[in-house]
Amino acid sequence: MVDAAPSPASVARLDAVVAAHGARATELVQILRDAQEVEGWLPPATITFLAYRLRLPRARVEGVAGFYAFLHLAPAGRYRVLFSDNVTDRMAGNLALLERLCTNLWIERGKVSEDGLVSVDTTSCTGMGDQGPAILVNGRAIPRMTPARVDAVAELIRGRVPLAQWPGELFEVTDNVRRRDVLLDANVAPGDALRAAIARGAREPEAAGNERSWREGVPALPQGPAATLDAIKRSNLRGRGGAGFTTGLKWEACRAAPGTTRYVVCNADEGEPGTFKDRVLLARHADLVLEGMAVCAYAIGATRGFLYLRGEYAYLAAPLTETIARRRAAGLLGTSILGERGFDFDVALHLGAGAYVCGEESALIESLEGKRGIPRNRPPYPVTHGYLQQPTVVNNVETFCAAALIALRGGDWYRELGTPRSAGTKLLSVSGDCARPGLYEVPFGTTVRQVLADCGAERTQAVQVSGPSGTCIGAAEFGRRLAFEDLPTAGAFMVFDDTRDMFEVARNFAHFFAHESCGFCTPCRVGTTLLRNVMDKIHGMRGSRHDLDRIQRLNRLLQASSHCGLGHTACNPLLDTLKRFRPAYERRLQSLDFEPAFDLDGALARARAMTGRDDASAHLSAEDDAGRAGR
Repeated sequence: MVDAAPSPASVARLDAVVAAHGARATELVQILRDAQEVEGWLPPATITFLAYRLRLPRARVEGVAGFYAFLHLAPAGRYRVLFSDNVTDRMAGNLALLERLCTNLWIERGKVSEDGLVSVDTTSCTGMGDQGPAILVNGRAIPRMTPARVDAVAELIRGRVPLAQWPGELFEVTDNVRRRDVLLDANVAPGDALRAAIARGAREPEAAGNERSWREGVPALPQGPAATLDAIKRSNLRGRGGAGFTTGLKWEACRAAPGTTRYVVCNADEGEPGTFKDRVLLARHADLVLEGMAVCAYAIGATRGFLYLRGEYAYLAAPLTETIARRRAAGLLGTSILGERGFDFDVALHLGAGAYVCGEESALIESLEGKRGIPRNRPPYPVTHGYLQQPTVVNNVETFCAAALIALRGGDWYRELGTPRSAGTKLLSVSGDCARPGLYEVPFGTTVRQVLADCGAERTQAVQVSGPSGTCIGAAEFGRRLAFEDLPTAGAFMVFDDTRDMFEVARNFAHFFAHESCGFCTPCRVGTTLLRNVMDKIHGMRGSRHDLDRIQRLNRLLQASSHCGLGHTACNPLLDTLKRFRPAYERRLQSLDFEPAFDLDGALARARAMTGRDDASAHLSAEDDAGRAGR
């Protein structure tokens, strides 16, 4: 069957989309995002047309489009409404609001209305944990949903009001900055950190000489970049995205890697449920983020950078684009930055399309290259074989902000903050059962108990540190410190009081991992599904102790065989809650002995009745007879 050709008007718009991205295959994800605006989805004819224009196999274009949650290969409605289904949204009543909207619109959840006007469904965390429940309408975030807001949204949809004409107050996102320290309080004028980095090289001419011993056989760096790299190393800055790798060593390895072209990538794809710190930094401190990227480029000799923005934060794309343009006009991006000959660096904004796994650095690079966001085998690592197989530094938004401060004030100043093994401060996205959810900046070494006091949490029974892939602790452990040597965290801090069922919290996380598995490797694709099914079985009061043991076995399988960190950490919330809140599981067990998930005797009852053999378990005796005959 041959796809119907797009209309002439659609062809003209699609041609403009392709031309705007230079007809580059590496821009495929961006092209698909923009092409979807033509019809509201990606019809087969559009896929065929784009494959032809980009000189790509059609199967590759369709495969990429099918990988990302925000790209649609079937009509999704003129209005696509997605309710955030993070556990804190559940706690705030998101499902009741979803049902209310479906009732108002006379629509079934997960389906498109008969007139093609609207669809309503759920999505994973939208980065609004401090002001949920939240929804996305055609990719635009609306926080603080209430019954009244649901009714207002339903009325606007029924009236077919264009999204651009919806009341602005619906889309207002609050930053909720609750505690500031050196980063959030930094009053850094655009360019100050770069000027300090350049000046540091002039003040420290010995830096270039010292650099000759940095790595045998590697040419010495110019004075400025060498001094900047040395400051980052002295600061003991570690990556704020979760892994905690030493930033200076990563930059050094990238600078030393063979090749003449290097890249800097800012990972702003914070998809970990309960995290929203990058959202605030990009909204309030975009200049500091871009300054940190430029500092990195100066230190490693990169000429091009990418800011990979998660699709849920698409509303930030316009102000970020304006900030990038303003910095170009001010000589802070582009060629000869601040008049420094040879310091050429520019940044492009790349929008994700809904894939949690793209938070992993190699999967993010695959997406940047216009591919499905499937993590790469490592080694080699991105510092030697990253974007287009060239040396690439990938760091988190918060890491680049800290790097800019270090360039401005020095590595020794930064190292004095925090603890000896965890220098600096940490941004925490606090959500859940507390009086003051929001963003808190605390020195490394701060106790969990102190954060709970600051945010007004009472009767707290558990805290999930660093999201589902992190650690769940109980009240006896609230004296533990947030630091790489004790409780490392990417930033999520979810609070659960004594009214919460910790089994249901873990079950929500199990559903999250099953939904977000990219499906590339069998252990993760099947293992996360089995975990979800086990939790659902226990939820249905059909579980046994055997099912609890099965979670342990699945963890060993996922740890040993999964392709990437998603599979490795998928069992974490289940194991932690089993260890600390085991009664929440055991009170749901139908039996402490083995209980099969499938009732064979019950399934055969009707067939036995039809054949006149309606005695219970007749099939079992028949099987025993057959077994004895075989022997």
